[in-house]
Amino acid sequence: MANEQIPITPELVTWARVRAGLSVAEAAQKFPRIEEWENAKSFPTYPQLEAMADAFKLPVAVFFFPRPPAVPPIAETFRTLPEIEFERLPSAIRLLLRKAKALQLNLAEMTQGQNPARRLITRDLALDLKRPVAELAAEVRAYLGVSIEQQQGWPDDDAALKGWRDTLQAAGIFVFKDAFRYEEFSGFCLYDDVFPIIYVNNSSSKTRQMFTLFHELAHLLFHTSGIDTVHDEFIANIDDGEKQAIEVRCNAFAAAFLVPEAAFDQAVKARAASEALAEEIAARFHVSREVIFRRLFDRGQVTRAAYAEAAARWAAQQKKAGKGGDYYWTKLTYLGREYVSLALRQYHRNIIDEEQLGEYLDTKPRNLQTLEDYFAEGGA
Repeated sequence: MANEQIPITPELVTWARVRAGLSVAEAAQKFPRIEEWENAKSFPTYPQLEAMADAFKLPVAVFFFPRPPAVPPIAETFRTLPEIEFERLPSAIRLLLRKAKALQLNLAEMTQGQNPARRLITRDLALDLKRPVAELAAEVRAYLGVSIEQQQGWPDDDAALKGWRDTLQAAGIFVFKDAFRYEEFSGFCLYDDVFPIIYVNNSSSKTRQMFTLFHELAHLLFHTSGIDTVHDEFIANIDDGEKQAIEVRCNAFAAAFLVPEAAFDQAVKARAASEALAEEIAARFHVSREVIFRRLFDRGQVTRAAYAEAAARWAAQQKKAGKGGDYYWTKLTYLGREYVSLALRQYHRNIIDEEQLGEYLDTKPRNLQTLEDYFAEGGA
C-alpha cells in the first residue's frame, strides 16, 4: 500500500544524506520526517523511499543493505582541490558529482569494463608540468586530429561544441551535461583509468562550455579529477606547489589548445591588449572573449583584476533565459548519443530489462519509448 511504512536500515538514510552533502535541516526541506527515519522512530512509505533514492542519486535497494557500502569518498580523486574548498561545495554540486559517478559506474556495467572507443587519450598521453604549455596543447591537438582550419570552419557555436564533444568521445572521453543551479561552476571531470568523464554546465554559454571541456581534459591528462569555476581564487589557497601548478596549467592549457600560440602571436602582433582586441580575435577563432582575455592575462598583458571583472561581466551578458525546453531533447543532450546508444543496445539484446534501462537513462519507464523515438530522429 502507498501509505504503508517500509522498514529500511536507518543508518543507510544517514549515510545517503551525508554522502549527498546535505545537513538534516537541508534534507528536511524535501523530507520533513527524515530525522525520524534516521533514528528509526518511523519509516518512509515506498513513494517517499523512491523520492529519496532519486534525490540522493541512489538505487532504492541500497536502503535495504545491512550497512553502508564501502565506497571510497569521491573527494579523494580531486587531488588539486583543497579539502576545505571541497567541503564548501554546494549540496547541488555534490549531488551532480554523485550522479556523474553513477554514470561512470553505468558505463562499466554496460560495456563489461571496456571503453568502447578505439583509443583512450588518457592512456596514450600524459601531461608533464616540466614541458611548455604550448607544446602540450600542440601534442593533444595532433592526437585529436582537429586542425585550426577545421575549427574555424564550424558554422556556429553549436556546431563547434558538438564537434569538440564528438572528438573527445572518439578519444574515449564521455561528456555529460546538466543545468547546474550555480553559475559559478562551469563543469567538472572525474578521472578513471577506463572511463574518464567530463560534466559540463549546460546553462553556460557554448563558448564557455568549450573552454570547460579542455580545462577538464587537462585535469584528466594529469590523471586527476577537477572543477572549473568562473573565478579561481581557490588556487591561491593550494599549499602544495605541484597541485597549484596543475590548476594553473589546466587554465593555460585550455586557452593554448583553443587558440594555438603561433596563431595568437600573429593575431596580437604590435597591438595593445584590450577588450576590443579580445572580441575581435575571439570571433576569428570561434571561441569566447574570456578565452582570449585569459591568454592576455596569462601573458601578463592584462591584470588579474581586469580579467576577473571582464569575465564576470561577459558571463552575466551570456546568461541564458530561464525557459524550459523539450524534456526528451534535453535528456538526450545531457546524456549524449553514445551513452544512450549503449543503454539501448543492452536493452534490445535482452541483457537488461525496462527498469534497468530507466535507471541507466534516468527516465521513468513510461517515457522510454518516446525517448527512443527522439533518439531515432537524431537527437543530441
